[in-house]
Amino acid sequence: MCNLYAMTTAQSAMTDLANLWRDDTGNLPSMTAIYPDTFAPVVTQEDQGRVLRMMRWGMPSPAFVLKGKKTDKGVTNVRNTASPHWRRWLGPTHRCVVPFTSFSEYGKGADGRPKPVWFGPTGDQTTLFFAGIWTEWTSVRTLKEGETTNDLFAFLTVAPNNVIKPIHPKAMPVILRSPEAVAHWLTAPTEEALKQQRPFPDDGLEVIEGPI
Repeated sequence: MCNLYAMTTAQSAMTDLANLWRDDTGNLPSMTAIYPDTFAPVVTQEDQGRVLRMMRWGMPSPAFVLKGKKTDKGVTNVRNTASPHWRRWLGPTHRCVVPFTSFSEYGKGADGRPKPVWFGPTGDQTTLFFAGIWTEWTSVRTLKEGETTNDLFAFLTVAPNNVIKPIHPKAMPVILRSPEAVAHWLTAPTEEALKQQRPFPDDGLEVIEGPI
């Protein structure tokens, strides 16, 4: 599953690209390595318009996963949208898009050890979006922190396209490119929005040397 991505787009460019109404991220640095349980920029739809805000990567885990555990580091990738655990967050209020410039899946290096393989968009548009969900949640993410309340996010996955499949045959993130696709994910009725849970076109991604 995708557990590492980059987002290096300038904030000024993101305002236009995502058609933002408000940016709550402050001074956002270039982020070449975003890992699970860290904070990253996420776009949500509010009544007045779209807002860019920082959220922590990893939605609340299902109860059965937490049996016997003292912490919940969260679920980063969501595949089974028919699950009652995820259905509660599939309405427009809890949908979001996650901007990225590249992402990685683990393959094998020449020595047989796991090695991140990076993928980036083809064409002139260098920023794409993961189709995601989010919620405010109180939990214990780490024992050191104790109980905290955070805005949490994850993005949907689907069967891989032919670019991803040789490296990661199980899944790839659900990716959106056009303004229309982003708007549809953020605002459409759930049944219609979930039709976008499909592999990204093969010609839209390519293997790259590293994060961009």
